[in-house]
Amino acid sequence: MEEREGEVRWDGLCSRDAAARAATLDTIGQAVLRRAESVASGAAADGLPVPAARDGLGEALARLLMLSKRCPFPDVREKSEAILGGVQELGIRIPRPLGHGPSRFIPEKETIQVGKEDATMHTLFAESFATLGRLDNVTLVMVFHPQYLESFLKTQHYLLQMDGPLPLHYRHYIGIMAAARHQCSYLVNLHVNDFLHVGGDPKWLNGLENAPQKLQNLGELNKMLAHRPWLITKEHIEQLLKTEENSWSLAELIHAVVLLTHYHSLASFTFGCGISPEIDCEGGHTFRPPSVSNYCICDITNGYHGVDEIHASPAASIPVSSTESVCEVEALMEKMKQLQECRDEEEASQEEMATRFEREKRESMFVCSSEDEESAATRDVSRHFEDTSYGYKDFSRHGMHVPTFRVQDYSWEDHGYSLVNRLYPDVGQLLDEKFHIAYNLTYNTMAMHKDVDTSMLRRAIWNYIHCMFGIRYDDYDYGEINQLLDRSFKVYIKTVVCTPEKTTKRMYDSFWRQFEHSEKVHVNLLLVEARMQAELLYALRAITRYMT
Repeated sequence: MEEREGEVRWDGLCSRDAAARAATLDTIGQAVLRRAESVASGAAADGLPVPAARDGLGEALARLLMLSKRCPFPDVREKSEAILGGVQELGIRIPRPLGHGPSRFIPEKETIQVGKEDATMHTLFAESFATLGRLDNVTLVMVFHPQYLESFLKTQHYLLQMDGPLPLHYRHYIGIMAAARHQCSYLVNLHVNDFLHVGGDPKWLNGLENAPQKLQNLGELNKMLAHRPWLITKEHIEQLLKTEENSWSLAELIHAVVLLTHYHSLASFTFGCGISPEIDCEGGHTFRPPSVSNYCICDITNGYHGVDEIHASPAASIPVSSTESVCEVEALMEKMKQLQECRDEEEASQEEMATRFEREKRESMFVCSSEDEESAATRDVSRHFEDTSYGYKDFSRHGMHVPTFRVQDYSWEDHGYSLVNRLYPDVGQLLDEKFHIAYNLTYNTMAMHKDVDTSMLRRAIWNYIHCMFGIRYDDYDYGEINQLLDRSFKVYIKTVVCTPEKTTKRMYDSFWRQFEHSEKVHVNLLLVEARMQAELLYALRAITRYMT
């Protein structure tokens, strides 16, 4: 049901005041039931069978279904369910969710159930709902790590809704452009809705060529940041800043760059954790009744393959004994112990450290999946960007050499942070806090083991991602990476970071088989932040060179 003047506004449901939520729900309930009665009586007059939800009613019912399952406020959940019940009594079929839970990779029973969260998590859920107008599936998976989620939500809220150089509809459109580079229909769908909600022109959604020239000009930077950030030069920045009437200001460009990198990396998280479509979005619900076996052909055509396949245990697709998995954990811990002892005994020379980095960088080019398994079905979102053939390429392929990016020469801490903060106040601080939380987050556990120092492993993951982007830390021994990250883990990391749309459940299941799902989500937080920082370093260095 569209929110035209005089019609229902859903915004009141985000209020923390129960009375305001109740009043909004009463209004929504009356409007929905009036529309349902009209549809039902029209069908009866025409002699039709059970009427389909039409005239905007279907969208409203899908939204109510989402609220009945995903709202952190019990009063909203219960009232939404009651309204749906009233519609059903009129003989109108109501929607049901497709899939089970917020992730295709993690069984729903192992995620935190809405309505059963503790006080701390309830506060986070309420904050997310008030900010986004929904409790999205990304939040329901990220909440395995509440400290990080709080920082993430605060940063995203600032980028999308607080005062800043770019107008609100530009921000959501840039989010669509960024997510579309990885065919992430999950994020595209959410931001299409938000773009329209803040007054964006629907014509822009027909393709990038229908958006203002200023946004079209951002397309080149978007594709390089997403796939080959090492190619960005100060000339690319100059083209954006000096394009007559369609030029960007430095502050606007910083805002755009942060949004692009945020949504490229969030696409990695979405695919890396198998995030399911939102209940009220395309692919998240159906109006068809369930079959006897809860498996119906209409679901297959929508990309839903039945709960048994989606949540098959890792053992079903990757035969492995529990003893073998336990040995895998023990072997990893033993390697960490040995590496620590070697560190204490002797330190490699600078020349040897540089050689090990180049070797790891070269080897990372040959890490790729041999699978041809299809990833999650997504609708075509290519209209939101240009040059659909442009994708990830290893930076030293075909004899092309790109100089190593030395963090000692340009780092986030010493250079990027201050540049962002100067041109887009407070955002540098928010990003810095988020990077630090992700990098330092630990519960001192590894699978079934407690009191474990995991700093060596976390640093190996972070530095391996930066190594794939050509970024080198002079004080790190890259020989540790091959000791700590096995091939299946490297395949998963490279896929999620470089070509996330190709991530499969088999890849997710095949690494760290004895570890908890929360630990695999933790890995994804490292991937998200290391990727975002790598993209930012290349873009900010180019901007700095332009300015000097």
